Amino acid sequence: MKASAFLIIPLLIFMLIVDLYTYRGLKPLINKFQNLLIRKVLKIFYWSISIIMFAAFVLFFLRIEYVQKAETYVYVGYLTAGFALFYVPKFVLVFFVLLRDVQKAVSWLIGLFTMMEKENKLESKSKRKMERSEFLYQMGLMLAAIPFASILYGVTKGKFNFRIMQESLHFPNLPKAFRGLRIVQISDMHLGSFNKNYEKIEKAIELINEQKPDIILFTGDLVNNFAEETEGWAPVLSKMNAKMGKYSILGNHDYGDYSHWPSAKAKADNLKKIKDFHQNIGFKLLLNETERLKIDEDEIALIGVENWGKPPFPQHGDLDLAMNGNEDLAFKLLMSHDPSHWDAKVLDTDVDLTFAGHTHGMQFGIERAGIKWSPVQYKYPRWGGLYNVGKQFLYVNRGFGYIGFPGRIGMPPEITLIELS
Repeated sequence: MKASAFLIIPLLIFMLIVDLYTYRGLKPLINKFQNLLIRKVLKIFYWSISIIMFAAFVLFFLRIEYVQKAETYVYVGYLTAGFALFYVPKFVLVFFVLLRDVQKAVSWLIGLFTMMEKENKLESKSKRKMERSEFLYQMGLMLAAIPFASILYGVTKGKFNFRIMQESLHFPNLPKAFRGLRIVQISDMHLGSFNKNYEKIEKAIELINEQKPDIILFTGDLVNNFAEETEGWAPVLSKMNAKMGKYSILGNHDYGDYSHWPSAKAKADNLKKIKDFHQNIGFKLLLNETERLKIDEDEIALIGVENWGKPPFPQHGDLDLAMNGNEDLAFKLLMSHDPSHWDAKVLDTDVDLTFAGHTHGMQFGIERAGIKWSPVQYKYPRWGGLYNVGKQFLYVNRGFGYIGFPGRIGMPPEITLIELS
């Protein structure tokens, strides 16, 4: 048996314990049905889902030792979605079942010390305790329904609910001819995760074109790992239109580092095909270099660096090399996939506005009523939206696609529009 097979055992034991304890909490609800057939169907349905999840995890650990094919990411996505959909609500319910059991245990212990009290007092207290116990049970059921509904929406509708995030930024040093420049930024497509869902993405492309961008910037992670993920996407993605051009950079996933390759040449060929695809869809890929954008007699710099991230992420980016020769330009835009690059390197330069992605907003969070929170902020303090230090600005796009968990909860896929003045 492969070593990876042993990794599944603790997980399966944990899942079984959760299933048994959840069933213990659901059993009173099932038993309320008078019809025995309905009870039987509900029990079979409950345990069938658990058996399917068990089988899926076993298959994954036994048959897929390395990430070698693009389809693997889709399989992992389904597995993650299934686990989240059926086990996160169980965790909530189990918590309240545990509270109910603790309450019963405490009541039993108290009862040992109150045996000498009058019977009517004991009956009265017992009734109140049963009411509290029933309340905990009902509360658990209601609260468990919230994550179930949220996850179900996230994996069906939420991941394609594209939103426009718009900002207007003023820079005193921006050349006059560029005032009013409309920049659309997209990031982190992860094409393999879309599983050839062309129609949904075509609608997003239409939304991009409706913004009438002067330039479109794509800030990396075209794929999850493999060039084969781009197959069939050229006719869709080439429909993006921008008056002055479309530009892109590479992200950490584009280098093929998340797989075992038969040879260095195979990995290099994979990267070359990914680079060629950028050209096939009309994007100019900037690899540690500057593009001089010109309107009339005015020019600004558009700098593109390869991925630069804190370990374990690769540091192929060379900002000094990319900026070489643009000293005469008064205004500079930068594309850098990982926002941690901004604090580590970019703030020491005269770059005015940086575009990044990478975080996805963890595909989960809250951005309503003045609240801005995502678990990813504990790793990336600058994880989504606009930031500034002095006169320098950073915009972190929350991502166009998804990876791992095939959905988005409270963190819709983003198309950014920034207008300069």
